[in-house]
Amino acid sequence: MTHALHLAEQQALRLIQAQSRIGRIRMRLALGLKRWSWLAVVNGTHAAKRLFDIVISLVCLLIASPAFLLVALLIRRDGGPVFFKQKRVGLHGREFQMLKFRSMCVDAEAKLAELLTKNEKALGITFKMKDDPRITRIGRLIRKTSIDELPQFINVLRGDMSIVGPRPPLPREVALYSCSDRLRLHARPGITCLWQVGERQGGLWEIGDRNTIDFDEQVTLDVRYIESQSLLRDLWILLKTVPAIVLGKGM
Repeated sequence: MTHALHLAEQQALRLIQAQSRIGRIRMRLALGLKRWSWLAVVNGTHAAKRLFDIVISLVCLLIASPAFLLVALLIRRDGGPVFFKQKRVGLHGREFQMLKFRSMCVDAEAKLAELLTKNEKALGITFKMKDDPRITRIGRLIRKTSIDELPQFINVLRGDMSIVGPRPPLPREVALYSCSDRLRLHARPGITCLWQVGERQGGLWEIGDRNTIDFDEQVTLDVRYIESQSLLRDLWILLKTVPAIVLGKGM
């Protein structure tokens, strides 16, 4: 009787152990499935955004190719290189060379230190000065129409930038960032963004003047975009960029 009871206890123990192992396996499988599902969604979203960037960039470069060629010829006549390459900070702090049509004199970077004392945002991180003497005649025109930004579609094709995302900062600006400011580096930088079109309150049709938005608010808007980004949102911001440029409020 005692022996039979002992055997029954051992069988019950083995059954409990087996059920425990099965339970652990099921739990691991469930957690693994959730993890892989989450990764599939995230990677699928990133892939869709990348495809969106490539398609839009190719279309824009194709449409703008006549203007691209004309501006390149005009800048070349002005003397110096057509493109201006500047080191910028991108996703997770990775540096890259951002392209623009050159709108300033050839030695513009050398003159920057002298002009920093005249910075309109002297108390801030970014540099801005009205009637910058370094800007050339053709430079004023292409800046006003934001044509100088067109070469950044090449950066998008390279994968350095996205169509929509926080504007890429300079290394000297990032060196002054606080921990909260660095949140804007958690997304691939873009050609346009919320504050570039002046969308401050989240209004669907809202287009405002980006020049009234200080650096702290820029960071706030960039973080808002990062936390709520979607392809539909990107498309709408891109569409709002056009009237923002026409009204002289964007880019």
